[in-house]
Amino acid sequence: MTKHLKFLATAYFLITGCFVGNAQKQENTERKQLFDYSWKFNLGDTPAASANNFDDKNWRNIDLPHDWSIEGKLNPNNPVGGDGGFFPAGIGWYRKTFTLPALWKGKRISMYFEGVYMNSEVFINGKSLGMHPYGYTTFSYDLTPDIDFNNENVLSVKVDNSIQKNCRWYSGSGIYRHVWMVVTDPIHVAQWGVAITTAEVSSTKATVLIKTKVKNETNSSQSLVLKTALLSGNAKNVGNNQLKVELLPNSEKEIAQTIIVSKPSLWSPETPTLYEAQIQVLKDKNVMDDTKTNFGIRSIKFSPANGFQLNGKIIKINGGCVHHDNGCLGAAAFDRAEERRVELLKAAGFNAIRTSHNPPSEAFLAACDRLGMMVIDEAFDGWKEQKNKYDYASIFNEWWQRDLESMVLRDRNHPSIIMWSIGNEIIERKKPEAVETAKMLSNCIRKIDLTRPVTSAMTTWDNDWEIFDPLMATHDVCGYNYELQRAPFDHLRVPSRIIVQTESYPKDAFANWKLVRNNNYVIGDFVWTALDYLGESGIGRWYYSGDIPGEHWEGNLFPWHGAYCGDIDLTGWRKPISHYRNMLYNNKEKLYMAVREPEPEPIEIKVTKWAVWPTWESWTWPGFEGKGIQVEIYSRYPKVRLYQNNKFIGENATTEEQQFKATFTVPYASGELRAVGISDNKEVETTTLRTSGSAARFKLSADRSTIVANGQDLSFVTVEVTDNNGIIQPNCENKLQFNINGPGVIAGVDNANLKDIDSYVGSTRKAWHGRALVVIRSTKNAGDIKLTVSSPGLTDAVAHINSKKK
Repeated sequence: MTKHLKFLATAYFLITGCFVGNAQKQENTERKQLFDYSWKFNLGDTPAASANNFDDKNWRNIDLPHDWSIEGKLNPNNPVGGDGGFFPAGIGWYRKTFTLPALWKGKRISMYFEGVYMNSEVFINGKSLGMHPYGYTTFSYDLTPDIDFNNENVLSVKVDNSIQKNCRWYSGSGIYRHVWMVVTDPIHVAQWGVAITTAEVSSTKATVLIKTKVKNETNSSQSLVLKTALLSGNAKNVGNNQLKVELLPNSEKEIAQTIIVSKPSLWSPETPTLYEAQIQVLKDKNVMDDTKTNFGIRSIKFSPANGFQLNGKIIKINGGCVHHDNGCLGAAAFDRAEERRVELLKAAGFNAIRTSHNPPSEAFLAACDRLGMMVIDEAFDGWKEQKNKYDYASIFNEWWQRDLESMVLRDRNHPSIIMWSIGNEIIERKKPEAVETAKMLSNCIRKIDLTRPVTSAMTTWDNDWEIFDPLMATHDVCGYNYELQRAPFDHLRVPSRIIVQTESYPKDAFANWKLVRNNNYVIGDFVWTALDYLGESGIGRWYYSGDIPGEHWEGNLFPWHGAYCGDIDLTGWRKPISHYRNMLYNNKEKLYMAVREPEPEPIEIKVTKWAVWPTWESWTWPGFEGKGIQVEIYSRYPKVRLYQNNKFIGENATTEEQQFKATFTVPYASGELRAVGISDNKEVETTTLRTSGSAARFKLSADRSTIVANGQDLSFVTVEVTDNNGIIQPNCENKLQFNINGPGVIAGVDNANLKDIDSYVGSTRKAWHGRALVVIRSTKNAGDIKLTVSSPGLTDAVAHINSKKK
């Protein structure tokens, strides 16, 4: 173990929009102000749009976050190809006109972009502030020298996603994350200038180290006081520190403060406790800057002997890889959409996420902190050698350091983040140069953060493996993609190696679980993937005789435009594999039943490498009467029994020897299937599937019946088509109509069918397997939002969402 493996607890730093103290000089100016509203947008290249006097009255009025690709039509000729899901890309321009109060003269004003895809150029009042090519990292520009306090100002942003292909999955296009205006005094805490770690953690006390970088952007020396208070969740003060600081003109200094917290509540997936640090910079008792920082206290340690330990407890990682899109919302990173993804993964039993293959949104990481989800934060898909013609390799040499530092500085204090990843299946991995690149990237991270290990995801598509030993040696934890079966042999050869499987096939869940459970040096498994996603079209698909054969990389599979390899589909429905994986790693779910889709002879079903057999929560198979259909039962009971229409079918063991599965072949007849878990020869738990009648009505389920009237909040409404008894009709593919009344809009519609090329933005969508999804977005007006769902021959249904001012 090298010295940088003395991992420490960390905390999470996110400056929220807070009013600055009570100092009169500050005039209660909000430090960080959301800049998402009242933009103008035009799709197409309009170079003149950078000028203040450009006429944009005919442009669209939009609010951010915004992804124009998801609004467009899918077409097999779109240049993003199957990688990008056949969505349109191109060039777009954004403009926003604003004025600033004269009271702000003398302040520092900057614009903070959380993410723009891609090749953005930002202008203020016609002047170019710079270009930022990478679409996944955060950046900011100082507006101070160019602000006009006497007239209107215009911020213009050109976004160029026309050079294709530049990504292997759906990227989206546009200003798809938040934009903020940051207003400070010339004396202030630097951007990403707070780092909080806990060098010593126990149940009795924690030593919290707060490092704060303070900037003096004046022409005179400054005598200051840095004051820090730590608060618990109920706002109880748990510790303070105050130091005098001397700053030279136009300089910055990092100040370290240590505070002891008695009897801390430690952050973990089970108890994701967060504290708050209030950090103030004072001059002559006036508050120059005031930031509030949520943080968590926890310790992490990695070793071959004990694997991964969180707060001294050995934890096995049940992880999933996720891309950044939000299904029918595209790449738009609404806070609620990001939070919901974490909620879905948490409910499915995952305890960790790998952000493949780029840094995620700040809202996503904040949700992981708040809800208790561990994270591998990943920087890049590739390094110097390209996977696509115009991918990150084309800018690596110029931009790698800025982008990597952006990720680590922004994210270093999230307690949810347990590892940094520097890459994924690097093309040049067999070359000695790759070892030097890995050292360069790892050392860059370690200069900023010594509290977490560095990993990357490595694999082979041939027989070479030991050739990667020098490259793996540059990492603290070695990421294996699809190669975990090598771990026992590798441990004999390199006993100091700590291993995590960074990608795995869904079908290998049981074998991987055993390797994780039985070997301390194997700390966990991340399945590819936890969620379905747009792009990488056709991965995880199954197909029928007569369809285009082969894997997703072997040809154009349009209309497939996404990946069906996730445990959870694009509507949020947990597939059977999700329930099975949850049973392997957790004890909250013990019995589940689903039915393998039967083959309509002579047609055969074929599954691809990332697929599992199409399996459904359905006992509605018209046309298969009397034919044998396979019923799968997943169980953590020693045995299960199956009944059909109250007739005993059989009893099978479901122990580890049977991989916690039992399969029964049952002649199809409509009615009821009942699976029963058996313990001590007693029937202790039951689950059923019932045949559905004809589609008759809808069942609407909103994940939230009350949302905030801020123009950003969302309610996800699941639509199920049922018979008159409320049983879902899984064969229903009716076209559904969605109508909204009240202060809300339809942000997106979905059905999880990645072969359905109907628009994700609109007011209609076909059902698929009896389901659809409608996403409702609030406006800035409060009131009752009424969603009406209709379809010919079915009874209308209504859902009410209450939109309230916060």
